[in-house]
Amino acid sequence: MASDRFAAFTTRLRQLGQAFSNTRKVDPKLVPLVVGIPLAVLAVCVGLGLLLDRPVGATVLGVLLALMTALAVFGRRASKAMLSSIEGQPGAAAAVLQTMRGKWRVTPAVAFTRKQAFVHRVVGRPGVVLVGEGAPARVRSLLRQEARKVARVVGDTPVHEVSVGDGEGQVPLDKLQAHLAKLRRAVRPRDLPALDNRLKALGDRDVPLPKGPMPRGKRRM
Repeated sequence: MASDRFAAFTTRLRQLGQAFSNTRKVDPKLVPLVVGIPLAVLAVCVGLGLLLDRPVGATVLGVLLALMTALAVFGRRASKAMLSSIEGQPGAAAAVLQTMRGKWRVTPAVAFTRKQAFVHRVVGRPGVVLVGEGAPARVRSLLRQEARKVARVVGDTPVHEVSVGDGEGQVPLDKLQAHLAKLRRAVRPRDLPALDNRLKALGDRDVPLPKGPMPRGKRRM
């Protein structure tokens, strides 16, 4: 049991190290920020400890806060670097959706065209969210078609349509997860598996997808 925990710990360390190395290659500000901001936090805590005559306790607290700050800064910079590296590539939205935390069930590319317009299906507490990426005109058409198809299966469950992009009425890629998280809850957690199974019964079939971060898809339009 202890060996399993140690193996998991070392694997996690290797993953963090690899993520740090990859992020540093594309983000020159990573090291100064990950080091500088936590040191500033530590200095403030030590200074307060000296003023309050609690140097030891303040130093211990400062070290803990500095470590937490370093992890938080690294996480934000790594996420930003990842988004920058995939933005504009086919399947970027699917890659972002599949990193969401919580009870989200993501099915990439339930519909797409040869012109690399995609619709991804997400099942969660807000209901069914159809996320389109690609040329706006093609995405609008795909979203309408898929929304009609889904509505026939899910009944009164809300069906949301989201178009990813920087145009009017679209959601930027870096705000996609936050946008879905803010949608009004309408489905109980215990009902999500049944809802997802009903949608899977639509009979999507495997198709080839373009190279890039796009996970394996489903149906060609």
